[in-house]
Amino acid sequence: MATTTEAKGCCKTGPGYATPKDAMEAPKEKLLYIPCIYRNTPTDAHDYLATVDIDEDSSTFCQVIHRLEMPNKNDEIHHSGWNACSSCFSDPSKNRNLLILPGLVSSRIHAVDVATDPKAPRLFKIVEPEEVFEKTGLAVPHTTHCIPGGKIMISCMGDPDGNEKGGYILLDCNTFELTGNWEAPGHNTKFGYDFWYQPRHNVMISTEWGQPKNFLAGFNPEDVANGYYGRSLHVYDWTTHEVIQDIDLGEDGMVPLEIRFLHDPAATEGFVGCALSSTIFHFYRTESGKWDADKVIAVPSKKVEGWVLPELPGILSDIIISMDDRFLYFSLWLHGDVRQYDISDPKNPKLVGQIFLGGSVQSDSQLKVTEDLELKSQPDPVFIDGKRVHGGPQMLQLSLDGKRLYVTTSLYSAWDKQFYPELAKNGSFLMMLDVDTEKGGLALNNKLHVNFGNEPKGPALAHEVRYPGGDCTSDIWM
Repeated sequence: MATTTEAKGCCKTGPGYATPKDAMEAPKEKLLYIPCIYRNTPTDAHDYLATVDIDEDSSTFCQVIHRLEMPNKNDEIHHSGWNACSSCFSDPSKNRNLLILPGLVSSRIHAVDVATDPKAPRLFKIVEPEEVFEKTGLAVPHTTHCIPGGKIMISCMGDPDGNEKGGYILLDCNTFELTGNWEAPGHNTKFGYDFWYQPRHNVMISTEWGQPKNFLAGFNPEDVANGYYGRSLHVYDWTTHEVIQDIDLGEDGMVPLEIRFLHDPAATEGFVGCALSSTIFHFYRTESGKWDADKVIAVPSKKVEGWVLPELPGILSDIIISMDDRFLYFSLWLHGDVRQYDISDPKNPKLVGQIFLGGSVQSDSQLKVTEDLELKSQPDPVFIDGKRVHGGPQMLQLSLDGKRLYVTTSLYSAWDKQFYPELAKNGSFLMMLDVDTEKGGLALNNKLHVNFGNEPKGPALAHEVRYPGGDCTSDIWM
């Protein structure tokens, strides 16, 4: 591993930082890259990558300064990732110059050049869905990570017909040529979604959403009972690319989505957020060498009237861990709050911060809460510059120093339209929370926000947040 001196520029190195500690000392982020979606909104337009200026000394502070439209409509660009990260730090031939934008619905994969002019990204190359289908037999791409060996790996959730099939495609990190599958033959999982790898421990662990042709159409509670949604983690041998263990999380672990190892590469543990169960599981390697997972946080559902079900789950949709591995954050898209937990003792997280930023059960909601095990009264709606924040907190991104937490409110356009019709109609918000990194605590920063309801072609649904130089959800140390 490179030294801290090298990380600060003494010697020629690759992308990222030598250690998580060095990452925390990086300069403050000044640009954000955010995919914006028009599927399932009143606007018939192309998805685009928004570049947002967040430099407080800039004349365009808190403005979208560039919009890179995708060539095709209805891609549903969703999650993004880099062609190189801190796992390549010791390789001076690597450069974090491409932001990868898979189309969740189209299976079209875009590589965007963000290095030539960071304030005006340009399209570098596209891999068309037909090539993905023919070469890999996979579709519905989601999570992107760079991996050792000059490759980009993208998880997929289905086959070209929308049936369940978890697998991984590989692309060259420089040319963006599609080279094939990562998983060993016969080692596809039933479902797919997110993944995190750690070669030091010869492991990769993946999660699962469900069968694409079901969840892409919207949420139907019957699909859960019919087995179309997942509840397991899958452990791969990193060297052989074979599934060596499945961990069934049970009814308390329905729809495990985002998975995060601790940033410390020596750690053999991390957390996964289960959306439908609104739970957090702590996963870890046991003394026997096997992997296991325990429920460590559970958010109770609210009993309600006027909703499709008698109980309203939180829908724990995103999680993030600070670079120093001290705090865990997660969002509850339907309940409407963001929470901060101290994970100094990973087996016993402690709630130290909470803030409400919308949700389905605000004080003026048409839903009636008949029993709430956590709150005595429901939170008031949030207004920014006189405009109501529709939807609930969803995607999270944390600054490298841990002091700023960025939040957007769109989950997936079909679910946005189903659960929050006014969100699909009026567009989403980017908000920033100030984080107390000493004692814990979250506060809405009223100076930094973007209303994507004011976009030139009409209100847009802003999703995941990235920024140049790496972030808390993409960089992996070896």
